[in-house]
Amino acid sequence: MLRFKHVWLVCEYGDEQFAVKTARSVENDTVALRISYENGRFSASLHAKTDAEITVRMLRAEFQYQFRESDRIFLNGYQSWTDSTEHAPDGVMAGLGHIPRPLIERYAFRQYGDYRFTKYSCKRGELHGWSYGYIRNGLHFDFAGSLNEDAGFTCLRTNTGAETVHAEKDCEGLRFTGDYSGLQLQLLSGTEDAVFDGYFAALGVQPSPAAKPLTGYTSWYRHYQNISRDVILHDLEGIRTAEMQPDVFQIDDGWQTAVGDWRSVDPVKFPGGMREIADAVRSQGMTPGLWLAPFVCEEKSEIYLNHKNWLVLDDRGRFVRGGSNWSDFYALNLYNAEVRAYLKTVFDTVVRDWGYGLLKLDFLYAVCIQPHSGKTRGQIMADAMSFLRELAGEAQILGCGVPLASAFGKAEYCRIGCDVSLDWNDKPYMQLMHRERISTRNSILNSVFRRQLNGRAFLNDPDVYLLRSDNTALTERQKRCLSEVNALCGSVLFTSDDAGTYTPEQKRLLHHMLALRDAKLISAERTAKELTLCFTLNGRQYKRVYPL
Repeated sequence: MLRFKHVWLVCEYGDEQFAVKTARSVENDTVALRISYENGRFSASLHAKTDAEITVRMLRAEFQYQFRESDRIFLNGYQSWTDSTEHAPDGVMAGLGHIPRPLIERYAFRQYGDYRFTKYSCKRGELHGWSYGYIRNGLHFDFAGSLNEDAGFTCLRTNTGAETVHAEKDCEGLRFTGDYSGLQLQLLSGTEDAVFDGYFAALGVQPSPAAKPLTGYTSWYRHYQNISRDVILHDLEGIRTAEMQPDVFQIDDGWQTAVGDWRSVDPVKFPGGMREIADAVRSQGMTPGLWLAPFVCEEKSEIYLNHKNWLVLDDRGRFVRGGSNWSDFYALNLYNAEVRAYLKTVFDTVVRDWGYGLLKLDFLYAVCIQPHSGKTRGQIMADAMSFLRELAGEAQILGCGVPLASAFGKAEYCRIGCDVSLDWNDKPYMQLMHRERISTRNSILNSVFRRQLNGRAFLNDPDVYLLRSDNTALTERQKRCLSEVNALCGSVLFTSDDAGTYTPEQKRLLHHMLALRDAKLISAERTAKELTLCFTLNGRQYKRVYPL
């Protein structure tokens, strides 16, 4: 188990600074640091003793841990797409240092993950993650998880050579008076179920009772942005006639005139508007779903061209890029009253006028890239998810591209991996890019090693399975691995296939995959070349070995 050593605190108020390294509560005339550690609960909180506004520069706790060669370390990646898998104690976590700076700037790689505010040492055993993590030896887990990510994200770091684990609060941007909850951690030891059940009980989080396992269709991996009324209605007929009972039919990116202009439907692609499509989906007994990226706008959008005062600014007064997708895109300011009013009209239109019951809300991380308004990234993201929950009303949320802890208990469903690719692991040079890159292999590993969130935080969306023979370079073995892992580790089983064209063999694999939803995954082990899963189904135990 983790053994507490001390806390480092650096904070400023006016022209003064308070810096301390201590294992016990301390204070001066302006600020008090209160430390407690009992019954698996660790707390390092702050209290302002005057009306002075306090800025926290660092708040970090150090623990001792005796690592063993047989240990496996999991530290949750920054957002949905960030690769998140177990590492050996000598594992290495690569940042962006190996990528030429012009490429980083052109494609805005820093924006997708934690690279702008997190140090990557690229040394063996120096690993990091966010919100929760564990050290596993066999079936025993030593676990640490943050209990207050709404106050600021918590970075967990290992240094296996020094036998230490650090927990550090991302306090960038924070200004406070009164009390600040600081670091609040739950530390647990035991079986997988015991530590994850204990953590979510301590959080007081559980999925919405309205969240049920889903099957269905999404347009993205078949057509990408090349969708239209005729294309969508063709695929609707295909999934309707498939040998399954689909719950959801979701239209992905490509229906709007520009990202950000959500009330502007492409009149050439969808001359009858989006309500026509929702009505058609509902007439087939399915819930209509729609993709939006509510906190961003691209350069060619009306929002960007005419409402630049809606955008987040960095410390140098520049617009904050969210990434390089589309025509480049930028983050909207959640605390701008006009932005909030606009998004309310968008959700009223999509949910209440058009009738969409499942909203895939994507690129959510962008809203908190830049701390501002006296708030940390974690505080902004928590406010953003609460706002989306309010706007969605009775419609269900499928969160995507989001720091996962911010979605705990607020989204019915959540993506827990990157986008799958139409091949296994993309081109070799693409494998050197950022940790949020598209990869079927990485998507599978994320599904396996974030499986414990399913049914505790929300219902996991492991992204699509693909059984089709056309428009994919996946081998039959790889397609089987993808479908089986999705069924074993997730609750959202979507495809982008034209299911009406399935062959008898593809239908057999579909039924096999659906049967695996009743299986219980017992253990997962991985090497550089193989992934081994053990599970039970109908009283029998099975073992699967998949090449990586």
